[in-house]
Amino acid sequence: MARLRVYELAKKLNMSPKELLQELEELGVSVKNHMSYIDEEMANIVIDLLEEDRRKRKEKQVKPAKKEEKEEKVIEEIEGGKRVEEKRKKITLKPDELKLDVLASKLGIPQTKIIQDLFVKRGLALRPGQILKLEEVREILKEYNVELALEEEEKVEEEVDEYELLEKRFQELYQKEKDKLAPRPPVVTIMGHVDHGKTTLLDRIRSSRVAEQEEGGITQSIGAYQVEVNGKKITFIDTPGHELFTEMRARGVQATDIVVLVVAADDGVMPQTIEAYNHAKAANVPVIVAINKIDKPNANVEKTKKELVEKLGLIPEDWGGDTVVVPISARTGQGVDELLEMILLVADMHEIKCYPTGPARAVIIESKLDNKMGPVASVIVKDGILKVGDAIVTSNTYGKVRNLYDDRMRPIRQAEPSQPVLILGFEDVPDVHSNVYVVENLEKAKAMVEKRLEKLEKQRQGRKHLNLEELLKMMQEREKKVLNLILKADTYGSVAALQNAIAKLQTKEIELNVVHTGVGEISTSDVMLAAAVDGVVLGFRVKVNSKARLLAEQEGVDVRTYTIIYKLVDDLKLALEGMLEPEEVEEVIGHGEIKKVFKIAKVGKVAGVQMTSGKADRNGFVRVYRNGQLVFEGRIESLKHYKEDVSVVEAPQECGIKFAGFEDIQEGDELEFYVVKQVKRKPTFLEEQKGGGSFHQ
Repeated sequence: MARLRVYELAKKLNMSPKELLQELEELGVSVKNHMSYIDEEMANIVIDLLEEDRRKRKEKQVKPAKKEEKEEKVIEEIEGGKRVEEKRKKITLKPDELKLDVLASKLGIPQTKIIQDLFVKRGLALRPGQILKLEEVREILKEYNVELALEEEEKVEEEVDEYELLEKRFQELYQKEKDKLAPRPPVVTIMGHVDHGKTTLLDRIRSSRVAEQEEGGITQSIGAYQVEVNGKKITFIDTPGHELFTEMRARGVQATDIVVLVVAADDGVMPQTIEAYNHAKAANVPVIVAINKIDKPNANVEKTKKELVEKLGLIPEDWGGDTVVVPISARTGQGVDELLEMILLVADMHEIKCYPTGPARAVIIESKLDNKMGPVASVIVKDGILKVGDAIVTSNTYGKVRNLYDDRMRPIRQAEPSQPVLILGFEDVPDVHSNVYVVENLEKAKAMVEKRLEKLEKQRQGRKHLNLEELLKMMQEREKKVLNLILKADTYGSVAALQNAIAKLQTKEIELNVVHTGVGEISTSDVMLAAAVDGVVLGFRVKVNSKARLLAEQEGVDVRTYTIIYKLVDDLKLALEGMLEPEEVEEVIGHGEIKKVFKIAKVGKVAGVQMTSGKADRNGFVRVYRNGQLVFEGRIESLKHYKEDVSVVEAPQECGIKFAGFEDIQEGDELEFYVVKQVKRKPTFLEEQKGGGSFHQ
């Protein structure tokens, strides 16, 4: 009996594979993914079920609510909103006023009540006079139905970079107007090991002899090309290597939607294959594997698939995984049509969309100063329509689109999403670290760039490179602490030893994530990857080449090299230790008893205390017990020995104490004095919890 794949059935039903998978799940039909097979009998049943389901849905369409009911509901919501608004107060705080005593004063509620309420109702343990985090302040105000306004919040908008606001505008459009988004052609980057056939494959796809025009068949320039497959378009970026791919990622630009990883069937997975995959993985884009050169006598497709699993963790679909793997021959063309079909299928599954109308946004692929045309930029349009005459702006320059050329250098009047074009009309060479945006007019574009450049110059003057410790310190404020590492060593054995040592440094609080490993000197590619993931490069018995060192200084990437493994491990240990927040520990320092209660005008009640042991510290805390029961815990407002203010009183001396926010004191109350110390924490390594040995063994 004939069988169909899920995506083939989707075509027959005029649905996307993703929609069909959802429908099948709702109908109780078990399939793994879009490549799964369905026999003809089951396919017919599915078609009948879907038609029946659609018919029932039409019959069950809910009638619109009556006008009167709608009006009553709206009135009820408005009145209810007004009642809540009337009850809700608002207070204003400065950043330096985030303290419990200041907050209590603003609210008109005693600290002790706030402490009690928050502990009982929200499980939040507070102390009198405690410095609060912003989240804690909001939690307290939420309990009393009060809104917070920070005085500096309104000033932030004034300092926002107008160029950055252009990107925010598109992000908001994507969120607020999802119904207006439309599919766009996928942008594909071909990556892989040198000589595995990347350029030959692209040459086969676009039917032009690029490889013959370049020295040694290696791509020497950057280009983007668009082809049509079965009535649908695909844009290919042809790069000289994965360095550029990651450089784009490092600057926050997602130019690529899909990566085709080319692996030669006679060579298998090579070091640059692993490196290329790690770069694609860091960019979080779907990967399709093209096993090339299957026409060669020594080609071994099954062995290559095995290496994909062992070295990259990519399990082919026909082995039960979810990685699309297509055997091809770029030289003869065998399998290339299937590869293109899989690219379109993966694009459909990931629902690649754009905002199709309005001012354009484009990603710069390359820019240069051309002898004849002046400053030019090769771009791929991401959203909107780019037209001749548009005022445009980048992070460092502006201009007016004087001419547009397509990928074959033919003049065009406008470019649509995913279309690669060459732009003429910039005042200066655009920075490849930026996007191109269309704005209202040339005057606004000029003012925007001039203001931005002035601001960047001030930042550049005070620029400081971050090292490992500073990166870790910055992470302390993040919810999840992750340190990304790129490891390079002299041999694969050394790489394995480093990975084992680092695995033993994993803790519950901090995750050490090894993004990439490799053998040989530290290169610009390693630095670019570190910049892309906010990571650190660690080298063992290898050098840093001059270009990589220069790039590391420019990008502010921390690169460290070692010749002894335990020194590398010790450095990481110290850094992790410094990253942990100190632990607060209580220490009881003394005891006393209230012998007399004095009521002093304009001061309030003061306790006459006999110290029985230890000492009382003005900067510490005190607990008041009555008949063995705790009646107060908080700070000391004043501490006197006779009439003098003192910081410490030791037993067996007498003293006068006024408690902060508490006057319900009686003779015979017992006092316990304590201080809170911050103790440096040591990281608890998961390996040590299991009884693991020393790193130096």
